[in-house]
Amino acid sequence: GAPVIVVGREGWHPGVIGIVAGRLKERYGKPAIVIAINEGVGKGSGRSVNGVDLGTAIVAAREAGILVNGGGHAMAAGLTIEPGRIEALAAFLGEALGADCTASSEGKHLTFDGAVSPGGATADLCALIARCGPFGAGNPEPLFAIPAVKVNFAAIVGEQHVRCVLTSADGARLNAIAFRALQSELGPTLLNSKGRPLHIAASLKAEEWNGNLRVQAMIRDAAVA
Repeated sequence: GAPVIVVGREGWHPGVIGIVAGRLKERYGKPAIVIAINEGVGKGSGRSVNGVDLGTAIVAAREAGILVNGGGHAMAAGLTIEPGRIEALAAFLGEALGADCTASSEGKHLTFDGAVSPGGATADLCALIARCGPFGAGNPEPLFAIPAVKVNFAAIVGEQHVRCVLTSADGARLNAIAFRALQSELGPTLLNSKGRPLHIAASLKAEEWNGNLRVQAMIRDAAVA
């Protein structure tokens, strides 16, 4: 597909295009621009990924005469465009940012704080992790690799989430959930693993359940082992 998503439609509300662009960027892992066309004028909002400077490309498109106006910074941009120029903008951005987008998608990686097996994911470990909190932007929650586990149960919860049970070779089991998994490749990977081992990236939480502490993995990503 194209390295940059550019979509525009008549009658979209300008107030939500930034949110939609952010969702598209998250789902597809590439920069996204959403344009609301009202009364013959397109107002667009863009969101980018790490390593792809969208603002500079939008300024270049403005200077090239493709946009009526536009600007921004590396991760976000805004623009005004004549509806007939949207395809030209998509082509321009594909040319300008294609190499950066390829490098960005190849460079996607997660940094782990440790590795844990389903049997080792205990309430005691969760208590130890909790003592390192509170967690936030400056102190992210520890992320664990859970290597070579099989998904022996997986089901869709709500509209976008996937709940599953991870099992290691020694038979130990770990309940897990992946929020908004159906917005990305993560959901299909978990639902269709069919007994193939997966490497899982997750944080761990202990929750009280019927008076007992139950550990749950909050899945961030998964890859075929």
